[in-house]
Parts: sequence; C-alpha cells; structure tokens
Amino acid sequence: MNKEIFGVFGDRDEFEQFRTAHEFDDIVTSDVATVGIRDTGLGIPGRSASYSGEDGSCIIWGEAYPNKRGWSEPAHWLLEQYKKKGKDAIKALNGSYLAFIECEGDAIVLTDMIRSWECFYTDDPGVRVFGSDAAEVAKTIESPTMRRQSVGEFLHMGVVLGNKTLFDELHRTSFDGYLTADEVGDLDRFIYDEQEMDYVGELADRMQRAIQRRSRQPGKKGLLLSAGYDSRTLLSQFSEIEHCYTVGRPNAQEVKVARRLAKQYDVDHTTLVTNDRYIMPGEQKVRDTNGIKESIHIHHAGYNNDIEVDTMYHGLLFDTLLRGFGHKRSEIELFGKTLPLKRMEVDIDPTEASLDNFGYIPDKSQIVAEQYTDDLDAAGKFVRNAIANEFDRCWSRTDSEQNALSLFSISNQPTIPFRTHLADNYLESFIAADSELLEWHLQTPPEYRNTATFIRAIRQLDGDLFRHRPPDRPYMSTLLSEVERFARRKVPFMKNFEPAWPDRKQVYDKYNLDQRLFPHHESIHNLPPRHKLRINDMVGWVAQCSKTAVNPTDVLYLQTDDGGADGISSEN
Repeated sequence: MNKEIFGVFGDRDEFEQFRTAHEFDDIVTSDVATVGIRDTGLGIPGRSASYSGEDGSCIIWGEAYPNKRGWSEPAHWLLEQYKKKGKDAIKALNGSYLAFIECEGDAIVLTDMIRSWECFYTDDPGVRVFGSDAAEVAKTIESPTMRRQSVGEFLHMGVVLGNKTLFDELHRTSFDGYLTADEVGDLDRFIYDEQEMDYVGELADRMQRAIQRRSRQPGKKGLLLSAGYDSRTLLSQFSEIEHCYTVGRPNAQEVKVARRLAKQYDVDHTTLVTNDRYIMPGEQKVRDTNGIKESIHIHHAGYNNDIEVDTMYHGLLFDTLLRGFGHKRSEIELFGKTLPLKRMEVDIDPTEASLDNFGYIPDKSQIVAEQYTDDLDAAGKFVRNAIANEFDRCWSRTDSEQNALSLFSISNQPTIPFRTHLADNYLESFIAADSELLEWHLQTPPEYRNTATFIRAIRQLDGDLFRHRPPDRPYMSTLLSEVERFARRKVPFMKNFEPAWPDRKQVYDKYNLDQRLFPHHESIHNLPPRHKLRINDMVGWVAQCSKTAVNPTDVLYLQTDDGGADGISSEN
C-alpha cells in the first residue's frame, strides 16, 4: 500500500529481518520496539505525526486531532500524556488512527474508538510483528494455514467477523483495543451510557464542529457524492469542496440528482461512468480488503486516473453511527413489502436481527452451499452460528439489545475497504469517526438514533438541503415514499425507482468476468456474481502474501462451522 505503519516488538536488527529502512518515511527504534511509517500526510496538521526523544517515542498514523495544546506536536504531546495517564491518554485523541508509544521500556499500539484502522499482528516469526497492511504482516508467516471459519464467513457474508483473519496465524487487535509484546486487550472508550439532552441540536452542533476540524486539509478538495442524505450534508458544509464524483450511468436517477446537488452548491461534477472498472477486482483493490472484507464496496477503485483532487471527503458510516442502521424496529407488511416503524422492537432475536446487516443473501448463499453439501439450509445454519458466537462480545459494552445490535454492526463493518482505498490514495477524512459524534451515538437512546433525528439536525445546518430529493425517497414520509414505490411497480407506463448502485450482475456478465477471473474453473461460473467476486478477493489476497496459491474451486470446500484451520493447496 502507499501508506503504512509496520512494527516489531524488538530492536532494529529484528525489524530489518522483515523490512528495509528505505521503505518508510520515518522509523523510531528502541530495544523493545521498532516501527516504520510511510505517509504523504506525515507532518501535516491533523495527519500522521512522529516523535523521538530521551523519554521515548510516539507515532500517530492516520488522521488525528489532539486538544489545542497538542496541535503543533501531536506525537510529542501524546507521549507526554501517556507518561502521566498511561493508556487513558488515548481518550484525548480524536480521529481515525493507530498510535504507537514507547516509554520507559514499555511499548504499546492503540486503536481509535471504533477500530476504523485495523492493526494486524502475528507471533509466527518468533517475535510479534504488527502493521496496518495485513498482507505485509502475513508475509512474515512461514507456512500460513487458511482458517476455515473465516473462509465461510467471507464467502457467505462478505466479512470475517471479530478478530479473525483468513489465516490462522494472523490476528487483529480488538475493537477499541490495544496491543503489546505479550498482550491483546480492550479499552473502555466505546461504552454505551444514555443521557438526556437535545439530541437534534447536539447532533447538528457536533457535526458542524467535526466538519470544521477537517476543513484545513491541503490541496484541491473533492467529495464522493451520492443522491442520499450523508454526502449532501458534507457538500453543503464544506465550502472548500471544488469537485464531486458519482459512480453510475450518466442518465441514472441517482447520478442526475447528484449532478443537481453539485450545481446547487456551485461545485464541478464528474460522473465516473459504470464499466468493467466499477466491478473488476484489481490487485490494489483486493489488497485494500486486507483479506477480511469484500472489494465490491470500493465503488471508485478503478477510476483513480479520472479523479483530480488531493483531499477526498465521504460520508461513510453516517447511516450506521447516526441513523441507527443496525437497530431492529417494529415492522408492518404493506403492499407486499416489509416497512420499519418508528417504535423499537422488543424481545429481539439478535442473530435474526443481524442477518441483513451484512452481505448475506439467503437464496444466493443456498446456491453456493449446494456445491458442497446436500443440506439446503447449510449456509443459513453456518451464518446464524457465526453471528451468535461473535455476538457475545457486545455485552461488556452495553446491557441493551438494541445497542448491542448497533455495536455488532459497527465492530464488523463490511464497508471499511471503501475508506481504506481512499485513504491510501488521497488525504481522506473519516468524519463519522469524530469522537464528539461517537459520544453522541453512545449517549443517545436507540429510539432517537434514526433518520428522522438526522434529517432534523442537518436541516438546522442548511434549510435548503432537500431542494432535490433522493430519487427513491420523493417524500419526507417513508410511508408516502413506499406508496409511490408500490404505484410505480403496478401502474403501467410508470418507471420504477432505480437502485442507488449499478446492477452488479449486468456489469459482471457484460464484461465477461467469468473468463477473465476464472478461465480454468468452469464449476465456479454457475455461482452468483457477488460470491464469485468474494472467491476472487480471497484467492487474490492470499496470492499477494503467501508463497502458495489457492485454487479457487478449493475455496468452496474450505468451510466448516468448527473454526478449525487447514492448509492451502497449490494451483497448477
């Protein structure tokens, strides 16, 4: 990757067994740990920072905003705070980052509140190696073995749950956690603690401050713009944005509304026209999955040559953190469609309630399962068991089922590769990870974490924000929008609402990806396109970090519900 943090809990000689100094912009070293950092944003206010002195060393990698006293030298400031407060020092650091601190013979790596950057590690070489790029850490493993449980989760849900990876020897630091030479632990920043407050007003104020904090990025600024609520909010508040980009067909409803929004705010707009670049999982796109999440969410990956900005903004996770995506609400059947109500569901089955939060598509997964078992419900059983086994991690941070559902969705967020690719190619700001917004999420009861609250808040920021409605939500009322959706389906000559994203199957078939991705594996061709792309993601990622290739057909049989591991077979 273009940007990376990589380290060893050991001295410089141990570090250089795996990497060379010229690969990094800066290296801090001691007898207990050696860490290298590569980042074009190193030294820019609000970006990565490095410090070494007599009292120790510190690296902040990513995007970080300390309090005002630490603004000019954030890494030095964090080291000083750590000397006074220990691990609690990280509570004062806002942003999306990994932080390394070496002080008085101890060394530690700390994540941000929601683990928006993963820290991968392995003990296989005989010394603990860690870093942000899973492939680089995995290369230090002599003979990696595929973790069957992870393969099954990736194939059926598009995400590896918890702290696992595709390899049995490769792990992830905990959500809201830390890593030392001999320990992996949890921190206590992300704990639900509901409070009474003006939820709408507080959200509006905090969003405004979060955006202002990130308005100082250098160079030409861009925005990935859809027709939805989240990105248009950023468009209305970042007066510095010069160019917007939307993936899709030029005459698609989503693109037309995005174009109108850009014109409303006097910003240039470019349509990144859907073709094979939209769906083709190239080497870099696969690398950005880190082998734990599917590449399909990196919609913009093939269009780097068409994007001419230095800084790129996006609205990722606004729906999950601020609009209650993971919650379970009461539902009604209307016009043959299930619609959520405002009131929260009680007596929840958390496993069933979480099924829709990932890329699990029951009928498509059944087609996949038929390749290796006669049990027609094998995929459903596997997915339910995987979710149930992982869900227990949530209870230490909340005693509410609704909050646990939300946390489970946040801690296993499948869309993160979207920002990984952006951050690797541009100066990127993860606004939803702002600590003030996360605090709002933790203090706001689930019944107020919804789209209605969000809309009222962003209207306080800009009353003209809904001059152009999202194409599939012509009314503020969900019920009225669904009535029109039903009418469009039933009334002759009325055009249906179009989906926000291009049809993946159509694009996959149009550009003959079966022959391009699996020319020698015809048994794969009959699977659903999304699952074929997941197989390619796994095979491609393993090829980048292992001496042994994976046969795509074998991936279908590397599945079990016992969490065991197995070797990977060579492909001729």
